[in-house]
Amino acid sequence: MNTLRNSVRLIGNVGNDPEIRTFEDDKKFAKFSLATNESYTNNKSEKIKQTTWHNIVAYGSIVDVIENHVEKGKQLAVEGKLTYREYQDKDGVTQNITEIVIDQIILL
Repeated sequence: MNTLRNSVRLIGNVGNDPEIRTFEDDKKFAKFSLATNESYTNNKSEKIKQTTWHNIVAYGSIVDVIENHVEKGKQLAVEGKLTYREYQDKDGVTQNITEIVIDQIILL
């Protein structure tokens, strides 16, 4: 049951080329957006398509795969955990961010 706790799995399309950062100790970080799509038929028999955007982040060796193979428009399957963080913007206002920290990726 522990593997079910805070587990997120998504299949979607990459919304932007990944942003890759390398830190002083050669550890890497990647950040990009992923769009997932759902469709349904409303009560007027119209097909409605809904897109949800997700903030994806990754650390460690998985960043090498992202850096070399992931680009805007590619379809991916990712697995990771949901995280929340907050920070103060330049005006001192608290901003909240929801991200998915991935530890597995499949290029589709």
